[in-house]
Amino acid sequence: MLDFLILVIIGLAMGFFGGLLGIGGSVVMIPAMVVFFRRRPEDQHLFQAAAMICNFFVGLTAAVVHRRENALVVGTLRWLVPTAAAGIIAGVWLSNRRLFSAGGSTNLTKCFGAFLVYVAVYNFIKLRNDMESPAKLPGCGSGGVLASLIGLVTGLSAGLLGTGGGTVSTPMQQFLLAMPLKNAISNSAAVISVTALIGAMYKNFTLSAHGIAMTESLKIAAVVIPAAIAGSFAGGRMLHRLPRHVVRAVFAALLTLAAARLLAG
Repeated sequence: MLDFLILVIIGLAMGFFGGLLGIGGSVVMIPAMVVFFRRRPEDQHLFQAAAMICNFFVGLTAAVVHRRENALVVGTLRWLVPTAAAGIIAGVWLSNRRLFSAGGSTNLTKCFGAFLVYVAVYNFIKLRNDMESPAKLPGCGSGGVLASLIGLVTGLSAGLLGTGGGTVSTPMQQFLLAMPLKNAISNSAAVISVTALIGAMYKNFTLSAHGIAMTESLKIAAVVIPAAIAGSFAGGRMLHRLPRHVVRAVFAALLTLAAARLLAG
């Protein structure tokens, strides 16, 4: 019963932050799963597989909310989604290589921990300067090329680390495309709703290579998904109604703690 309640709380938290910040929620779910449920190094692959399933529902729910708020930039998504889909396949393939398998699974855990450090630092920096630049929508020229590159990097990191990819997609859209923050977050949620589904199918079908049954991942996801959907709906609505500096500060602090836990092994 306690495990069930922990998974529900994890689902609510990942959904809320996923909807609010366009991150899918893996940066919340995976560290929490490591803290409460990891019994063997290979469990990192199990948690990533389950998180990818949940990311699909978090991203889709948030994308629907953002669509109702007219926050999606469709012109950018046309470039982001195809390359992100290709990138996540490559990322999952890479995560299953020997470097990250069996005893090397701890390398994947530490890689994810280092990734969280980057996300935490980025959010702390944004606390100091969260200015939104005027939108610069990519067209068929360099903007389209940049958007395609963002999609590829987003998908690759999502597949390797089991994340939604929003922690890469959102800042890259801001920096390279001068995309306003709310639009970048909304686009990230839409990308996640596509890439997470592809990544989840690939990752779960290859779990047997790590001695893990796919049913283990599905059981975790079945408990987390309903709470994650509820959390994502609430977080997505709050994005368009509340200032985010307090939430961002708390989120960055949580990421710092999670990163320290993962890097400590």
